[in-house]
Amino acid sequence: MLTLTIGTFAIALNHLLLISALILATLVGWRVAKRGGENPESVLFSLFLLGMLSARISFVLMYWAYYRDDPLQIVDLRDGGFLVWPGVIALLLGAIVWGWRRPALRKPLSAGVIVGLTFWAMTSLSLNLYEKGTRLPDIALRNADGETVQLADYQGGPLVINLWATWCPPCRREMPVLENAQKQRPDVTFLFVNQAESMQSVSTYLATQGLNLDNILFDASGRLGQAVGSMALPTTLFYEPDGRLINSHLGELSQASLARAMEYFEPTDTTAAKPAPTRKPLCPASATC
Repeated sequence: MLTLTIGTFAIALNHLLLISALILATLVGWRVAKRGGENPESVLFSLFLLGMLSARISFVLMYWAYYRDDPLQIVDLRDGGFLVWPGVIALLLGAIVWGWRRPALRKPLSAGVIVGLTFWAMTSLSLNLYEKGTRLPDIALRNADGETVQLADYQGGPLVINLWATWCPPCRREMPVLENAQKQRPDVTFLFVNQAESMQSVSTYLATQGLNLDNILFDASGRLGQAVGSMALPTTLFYEPDGRLINSHLGELSQASLARAMEYFEPTDTTAAKPAPTRKPLCPASATC
């Protein structure tokens, strides 16, 4: 399961774990402070922001080539571009400085930080191990010709599956990014699985946007999202040639965050990989194919 869904509300599990770790750290720090010391609630929140800021800055610096032509993307946190370890290190260094300057904070702050980080690390590792143990769902979908195809037909090479819809603003924003990656990485098969929309509406949207996507599939009932445990859009899944999930991304992909995710796929000899089924691009409504 990649998201927790309650009615129409969905939140990524990794985000939920991060928030839960902060809440737990605050409760533990408050409890310890009652026995003697200063309540570390505000300091813990400041450390949380420091860690997130450091993680973001580190990511931007590592992938600066993707940000330098559009600096405003740096503050667009929707792409999920963060590096974990620089953030953790900054948080720990900040805790040391605060504890050194305010002795009454040392025990409550140390307890909160240790418990919060331990909880987050263990639950995140467990979630990661669970995700990487899942396989490509055995599901039949429709292609642009109305034919039934099996997802398993696309195994044999690196596979990226994007769950999207035309009414989803983040999906629309990331489409050019995915289209460009599709051109740059011919060794990787990209599948664009539309969720519960008609072929006519999708073809009209692609025609008006000038998008050329090679593999468009249609999931009328949202079965794929249910199978992978994500009802949020957009969701992008990364599978190894044997059908094993190695990474997932919930929310909008930027060029930088997609480049990081694609690092899991080493460039391969495309002649050696099993070719994906040949599918015609979805024909624009105004064209004759």
